Amino acid sequence: MTPLSRRRFMEAAGSLAALSLPSCKSVPEQKQAPAGRRNPIALASYSVWRFKDGLQMQMEDCIDLAAEWGFDGLDILHMQMLREDGAYLKELKRRALSAGIALCGLSIHQGFVSPDAGERKKHVDHTIRMIETAYTLGIPCMRLNTGRWRTIPDFDAFMDRRGIEPPLPGFTDEDAFPWVIESIEQCLPAAEKCGVMLALENHWGLGRTPEGLLRIVEAVDSPWLKILMDTGNFLEDPYEKLEQVASQTVFVQAKTYYGGGVYYTLDLDYSRIAGILRKAGYKGYISLEFEGEEDYRTAIPKSLDLLRKAFS
Repeated sequence: MTPLSRRRFMEAAGSLAALSLPSCKSVPEQKQAPAGRRNPIALASYSVWRFKDGLQMQMEDCIDLAAEWGFDGLDILHMQMLREDGAYLKELKRRALSAGIALCGLSIHQGFVSPDAGERKKHVDHTIRMIETAYTLGIPCMRLNTGRWRTIPDFDAFMDRRGIEPPLPGFTDEDAFPWVIESIEQCLPAAEKCGVMLALENHWGLGRTPEGLLRIVEAVDSPWLKILMDTGNFLEDPYEKLEQVASQTVFVQAKTYYGGGVYYTLDLDYSRIAGILRKAGYKGYISLEFEGEEDYRTAIPKSLDLLRKAFS
């Protein structure tokens, strides 16, 4: 047998290796899937007050508590603010920055459901002033309500009726939709100028149903008006209704009820709600609104843990 030269031996060995080993193309590189970005979780300052006597905490303390508990941001309830002057607003911004807390939302109380044009104008002026307040605070999103008829003046009685009340004599809800739409349109130039998104909440009145809420938002048809989804304000069949408004949602307020609700208790499945929002592509804030009877000092950390797990 003719002995193999060194060169022929190396060529033969290479050929055998090529036959016995899979090609690089047949073994794709294994890459770890990137982790999804979680929704930031904010504390609604309402959670430590809930309009209970003796609990109207100063906003500086709400900022500090939000940081201490591990929230990402603070959603300010305007009625809870003790002052509005420029120096105070700038101090809140400074304090929030030092604490690592984003001031992410401002929730105001106003309403455009009134046959009186002068009354609606007062609420438009208030809304514009609050847009400017949000701008000074560096807050990018402000909650609006449609307003309601107030034919049931006592709020406890109104809640006993599950947020349903009759219109004023001689009027219907159909009369009120144009009032609300026109009033919001008057606020839009200020919102665009200040770069503050208006978020219309499913908060009783004409916004009690997804159909009413979407009717207003679609009629206004502006990039500066979208929806604030309150998970606890659709009292019947909530998931189907939340899904209806999810694609237009720019801010979420998520209710919890540890200790039993102040007005009612909903057993909300936040994993399911998180799935609805993920399907809609929602990446924004989840603002905790604790509305139970348990001490907020224990209920709020539990609520944060619940939301972190659902929206992580």
